[in-house]
This record gives sequence, structure tokens and C-alpha cells, in this order.
Amino acid sequence: MIWYGVLVLATGAERIAELIVSTRNAKWSFARGGVEFGRGHYPAMVALHTGLLLACLAEVWIGGRPFIPWLGWPMLVLVLASQALRWWCIATLGPRWNTRVIVVRDLPLVTGGPYRWFTHPNYVAVVVEGFALPLVHTAWITAVAFTVLNAWLLVVRIRCENRALASVVPSAAPAARA
Repeated sequence: MIWYGVLVLATGAERIAELIVSTRNAKWSFARGGVEFGRGHYPAMVALHTGLLLACLAEVWIGGRPFIPWLGWPMLVLVLASQALRWWCIATLGPRWNTRVIVVRDLPLVTGGPYRWFTHPNYVAVVVEGFALPLVHTAWITAVAFTVLNAWLLVVRIRCENRALASVVPSAAPAARA
């Protein structure tokens, strides 16, 4: 169980690294006239993602959830794959990536990297990690709760991103990439 705690803490450290990159990139965007959208849902996102990490630990420790190898090992692979996809998105978007919805007017849409295949590949990573991280150690209540709440929040977030892009990027279509 200790190694699972280390995994969740490492995921939390990765989130802190994301916030550092995001803060730097937000400054870059604002310096170039970036416009922020969707501030209202951002605190809910932060709370949900923080809650995921805390709930993973709480459910495993308080609920005495076992590690089941046939479930845990494949879920660990999915967690690692989701991290790889997330950082591929961050690298592809470069200074345009951040955890908020900030769009710089007249920059072309990014169509390289994972954006060749998915409109919102970072959210594929979020969805996979959201069910896989808890299931590494059989925290199924956390997996279900996060998945349901995250689905609702992603509908709000993706609509916000699409509207933001369409309003400031002339070539953005309704299914624009963010």
C-alpha cells in the first residue's frame, strides 16, 4: 500500500509541475494579448482533481482496498500512458498550453502531435487517468465518482474552449482544437 501512496503523491507532484508550467505559459499568453474564458468553472476543476488524489488515498487506506494484480498492473500502465499523452500535449502546444482557457488572437490552431487525431487529447489523458489511478489499488468508488463528475465538468470545459477559440481565432471551427 505504501507504493500506491508514493504513486498518488508523485501524481500530485506532477500536478504541481503542471501548475508551474501553466503559470509561465499564462504569462506568455497574456503578454501577447491572450483572452481568458471560463473562470467560473476553474475552481471546480481544481477541487475535483485535488479531490481525486485525496479520495484515492482515503478509499484505499480507510476502505482497506486490496491490490489485485490482474486489475492493478494494467491500470498502472494506463496511468503512465495518460501521463505520456498529457506531456505530449503540453510539448505540442508549447507556451500556448495552460490549465486555464486562455486564447491568443490570430494564432493558428495547433494541428500537430496528438492534435492530428483528437480534438482535445489532453482530456483523453484526464479521463483515462481519472479511472485508472484509483483502480490501480481497487478504489472503485473514487473511480466512479470522479468519472461521473469529470464527465459533467468536461462538457462545460470543452464547450468553453470551443467557444473561446471560435471567438478569437478566425479559422476556428465549432470542433476547434484547444
